Amino acid sequence: MTIDQPSQPSNHQVIIFLGPPGAGKGTQAERLAAEAGLIKISTGDILRDHVARKTELGEQVAPILAAGQLVPDHILVALIRDYLSGLSSLRVIFDGFPRTVPQAQALDELLHELGAPVQAAILLEVPDEELIGRIVERGRQAAAAGQPVRSDDTEEVARRRQQVYREETAPLIEYYHNCGRLTEVDGTGSMDDVYGRIQATVVPS
Repeated sequence: MTIDQPSQPSNHQVIIFLGPPGAGKGTQAERLAAEAGLIKISTGDILRDHVARKTELGEQVAPILAAGQLVPDHILVALIRDYLSGLSSLRVIFDGFPRTVPQAQALDELLHELGAPVQAAILLEVPDEELIGRIVERGRQAAAAGQPVRSDDTEEVARRRQQVYREETAPLIEYYHNCGRLTEVDGTGSMDDVYGRIQATVVPS
């Protein structure tokens, strides 16, 4: 599946990035957003902003985050609804959301109301062993540079995260496949190589 480049900046364009931990989806989504004039939406960033501003939604979220629990779907969707309502046009990339089929269904309903359906769900595919290698190497480089090492940058945790991802995200991938909106992109090779494949998908020549 491909999506056409909008002829005018005001046109809606909604893209979702999917992929396992270490696939580089955050970096690629940020690059695409900068070059295509899109807004990269991270639910984590939105949550932290509401908490910092002590909004009504932020007050609901703060104790949940403090306890290390998952934010309920209805709160996440409300946060996104609030955020999108402030945009003049929906030219966005979702990174890290949705994570489950119920979240995807709720997002589809919201976007349908706003007249801006998801145009493509880009799935970065990278073999598990390469993903684990990337994550472990990231931890090694941080340690060598004297920087804090993330608690999840170990082989044991990386393997567990990959297993959880496969189990939890498989239904979501199937959902977008069945909707005809899933695009699989080879996530191996250099960052520039991967980005070139993404560009070919989003803006076909």
